[in-house]
Amino acid sequence: MARLAFVSTYPPRRCGIATFTADLGRAIGSHEIVALLRPDEVGGTDQRLHHAIRTDVRADFARIARSLGDCGVEAVSLQHEYGIWGPDDGVGVLDFLAALRVPAVTTLHTVLRRPTPAQHHIMRGILDSSAAVVVMSNAAATILDERYAADPTRVEVIAHGVPDLPLVEPDSVKPGLGLRGKDVLLSFGLVGPSKGYESVIEAMPAVVRAVPDARYVILGATHPELLRSEGERYRTRLQDLAAERGMTEHVVFVDRYVGQAELSRWLEAADVFVTPYPNLEQIVSGTLSYAMAAGKASVSTAYLYASEILADGRGRLLSEATPAAMSGALIELLQDHDLRRAMAQRAYDHGRSMVWSRVAARYARLFARLHAAPREMAVPRERAVLAIPTMSVPSA
Repeated sequence: MARLAFVSTYPPRRCGIATFTADLGRAIGSHEIVALLRPDEVGGTDQRLHHAIRTDVRADFARIARSLGDCGVEAVSLQHEYGIWGPDDGVGVLDFLAALRVPAVTTLHTVLRRPTPAQHHIMRGILDSSAAVVVMSNAAATILDERYAADPTRVEVIAHGVPDLPLVEPDSVKPGLGLRGKDVLLSFGLVGPSKGYESVIEAMPAVVRAVPDARYVILGATHPELLRSEGERYRTRLQDLAAERGMTEHVVFVDRYVGQAELSRWLEAADVFVTPYPNLEQIVSGTLSYAMAAGKASVSTAYLYASEILADGRGRLLSEATPAAMSGALIELLQDHDLRRAMAQRAYDHGRSMVWSRVAARYARLFARLHAAPREMAVPRERAVLAIPTMSVPSA
């Protein structure tokens, strides 16, 4: 396979894309790292970290792109989400791609059905400049076709990778987490308003009337960007809401960032996993993917990714997250052990196709195919005419 560089956020940054990149890199094998750094960040200590792009310094994007070809990199795996590539919706990604002289495979973590003009311009530039783009759902591929007129021959659907977890009986894990005898609902991830945890807290009084030992665990630290802008104001609002509903004992906040080993234990202890996300346009969820890997019965709002991955009886989908709808779905699964177990088994079976070894093999085949292709096919000609809008950042 080609000598490969990953361009992305990367640990110690605490974000889902950084974790995704580290996991994919471990599974795919030999590679080097180009880290995207905020102004207040420094690179990590990983020996594969060869370059860093300061996202507030415009000159870094093209300079690092050119240097990759000079040091023998033959292909790039680029992770894209508008917020990680710097100011102005991350328009610097176009500078990077325009200067790159090797094939780029861009994994799209966000595909907007209703982009702003600037966001549409950036996505079109990525599509024109990438040898291939990877999305993690058929819904995302459909949006690329209908909204952005993407070349279907350059679009690959590859699942979000997940760890290869065993299917475990939750009651065997609960005592070690202080949850012996409890009926456990779980949501995890960086905490912020986009997660919609309020809807589950609002549903908990009805859940507890039907299932008195129910506990809703919200696992994860507050999102670093939210923490930087407003501190713990949002978490405090959630705690206050739980208190107002008389649910302080039944809503458990585990306020820390957890590694994969601890996360796996919490997943294994959960009876039902919940993703109550209010943004119905969301096209991928790493947390829901991990729940599938652990074989969890899930209740979710019907955002695009959930509607696809929980189809065919692999979960319960809610058209709206009202307290009545949410509590009804949660009570049904908590009270019906056979239904919950059957749903969990279907989720686990589906999750086997998403384990990192299989996902990495698909990426490896894609890179091998591009490496073997004639150069005019692997490096799109559109790069030569890509228009780069002005960025409001220093050019130092």
